[in-house]
Amino acid sequence: MTPPAPSVTSSKTKQKKDARDIRAEALKIANAIKIEGQTTVETKAIANGIQKGMELFLRQQSEKSRDLDKRAKKVKQLATKLSQDKPTNEEEAVNVQATPKLPWVLLAISWVLFLVVAVARGIF
Repeated sequence: MTPPAPSVTSSKTKQKKDARDIRAEALKIANAIKIEGQTTVETKAIANGIQKGMELFLRQQSEKSRDLDKRAKKVKQLATKLSQDKPTNEEEAVNVQATPKLPWVLLAISWVLFLVVAVARGIF
């Protein structure tokens, strides 16, 4: 038997569980720093502040993580694009060798034709 696929509700329960964990952690910290003569209402207010700070921190970290993932994806796409666009070294070697031959061949043909015309006219 295969386990059921995770649904949207399971991620929501995970988020609720995380929120409960954060709330419990914030209350634990607030009780640890409790000052003598502090009321429970004040302790809960401090715990709420700590909880909001923790949630803000986690949101910022997830945003940074998403941005980093986006940048990494762009870099990977650019790298694959550059590797596809860049010709291989063998192709470059063939192109480099083929290019200088053409001007020399044309020069040789022109000199041969010049000499043929010169001989035909009786200059040489």
